[in-house]
Amino acid sequence: MTVVADDPPLTDAHGAPVRGHENRAESWLRLSVETVAAAMVVAEVILLFVGIVARAVFKNPIIWSDELASILFLWLAMLGSALAVQRETHMRLTFFVLMMPHRLRVWTETLAVGAMALFLAIILHPAVDYVQDQSFVETPALGWSGIVRALAIPVACGVALLSCVLRLFRHDKRDLAGVVLVMVAIAGALHLAAPLLTAMGHGALAVFFVGLLGLGVVMGVPIAFAFSLATAAYLATTTSTPLTIIVGRMDEGMSGLILLSVPLFVLLGQLVEKSGMARVMVAFLAALLGHVRAGMSYVLLGAMLLISGISGSKTADMAAVAPVLFPEMRKRGMKDGELIALLAASGAMSETIPPSIVLIAIASVTGVSIAALFTAGILPAIVLALVLALVARWRAGREEDVTSRARASFAVVRRTLVAALPALLLPFVIRSAVVEGVATATEVSTIGIAYTLVAGLSIYRGGLAWHAIRPMLVQTASLSGAILFIVGAASAMGWALTQSGFSHDLAMMMSRIPGGATGFLLVSIAAFVVLGSVLEGIPAIVLFGPLLFPIAHQFGIHEVHYAMVVILAMGIGLFAPPFGLCYYAACIIGQVPPEAGLKRIWIYLGMLLLGLLGITFVPWISIGFL
Repeated sequence: MTVVADDPPLTDAHGAPVRGHENRAESWLRLSVETVAAAMVVAEVILLFVGIVARAVFKNPIIWSDELASILFLWLAMLGSALAVQRETHMRLTFFVLMMPHRLRVWTETLAVGAMALFLAIILHPAVDYVQDQSFVETPALGWSGIVRALAIPVACGVALLSCVLRLFRHDKRDLAGVVLVMVAIAGALHLAAPLLTAMGHGALAVFFVGLLGLGVVMGVPIAFAFSLATAAYLATTTSTPLTIIVGRMDEGMSGLILLSVPLFVLLGQLVEKSGMARVMVAFLAALLGHVRAGMSYVLLGAMLLISGISGSKTADMAAVAPVLFPEMRKRGMKDGELIALLAASGAMSETIPPSIVLIAIASVTGVSIAALFTAGILPAIVLALVLALVARWRAGREEDVTSRARASFAVVRRTLVAALPALLLPFVIRSAVVEGVATATEVSTIGIAYTLVAGLSIYRGGLAWHAIRPMLVQTASLSGAILFIVGAASAMGWALTQSGFSHDLAMMMSRIPGGATGFLLVSIAAFVVLGSVLEGIPAIVLFGPLLFPIAHQFGIHEVHYAMVVILAMGIGLFAPPFGLCYYAACIIGQVPPEAGLKRIWIYLGMLLLGLLGITFVPWISIGFL
């Protein structure tokens, strides 16, 4: 995971600025996509908000709003994924790349762009065929042809392919020639070995989904494109399945209306951060608890719980909390390594706080009720927060300067409470709208956006200005496109694994695990800790959730309880060095070198694991309030 600027400048593979025709062409193309994608985000927010008002206030629902929202959503997802290609924000594993010599690292950058271009070139013609297939579909309420919606896929693929080609012109021609030779060699080897691979049956899966996929991820190819290339290579080499099936499965994976809340909650998180609402909430907690032993650690944990319930994004949560708290915590004698360890652990702790994007993704691919997940996710996070608070209190005796603690006066507490009250009300506004039936879990983010805009522009006027809105819209489209493209790619890969019979074999193997349900839960925890550290959260959930949830059901494990267990296990892996990407995001946000927290984070992660085992064997914590 990387943290990028709102509008990263164009540079070549060595970091030098790009000039001339290539720069102008790329700038024009990116500006065009940014403008359209930002407009799509605004249109979705307005459409859903108007739909809520029409239904809840005027009792006159707009019957075609869901159809139009679905059409705009696919365009937003695809254009956002193309924008993520342009802005280089697709999720990728950089751990191994950063350890390579400089020359090889530059070559892997060319390989990453070349791999994206290869998949886009392969899929472009099947995407056009898919559009033609959709000409026979007509939307019930609007009466529009399915072409209007499906055209988003080849258009975005074409734009992304053109962007990749323009970027490749900036790379060293020798590196480009080397990448082409490697790709041709791999393609030739697969073609020659096709009869053997077909005869291997399930053994061929290891070649494509362990060997080829693993090689791509390790070499820094964006995870979504590594998934897609492995799937396309497997289908083309060992089956007669047309590649239009990849397009169709990606469309289906990205098109669930539940996922519509992803870009909206991403935008809400940015608004909360930029408006200053996160800052005043943290200031109030600091005034209330800052004087007690480990008080600032408690403030950090409480702030992550509060803000996670608003933004839904771990990176946004950490970016809102760390800059406000870290200076004061450093004044109290806490070491940088301890700060990063606590920040990363608090990110893993709060993975289930609604409206977590992972909760939305797991509801989309498994069919579990998103309302039930939102209800169930709060108590497990609180339990883990209490566990971390115990560790923080023990560690505070070693780290904090006890002489620097001073109780804030009642006037200061009251003043910070008054300033923070509108911000503190936001989580309750969001949850009340869902509970009272005013809005669905998908729509409710628009109420939060409207509330935050009004509060940010009228109350917290120092942080949010109209000129800051466009960069937030562009960042929302880019990040959402990267997330949704991974969901689509993992859906296509999951379909290929299912059709191969792998899911049936996996179910049979998992059903024979010693210990029954207990053994299955323990194996699931271990598996998702590893998957979370290697694949990022959403790809791991989207790929393996549909395979493992039916097995959990066979063991009699409640689906919501199982969701809490695997999400928290995945969160531990996500923040666990050396592979956990979010650990490095925490280091970047806190401006602390990664090695500073490597020794200190394990006590926090170990206690989180113990807390997770408690949640695992006490299902009431997850499902007691359903």
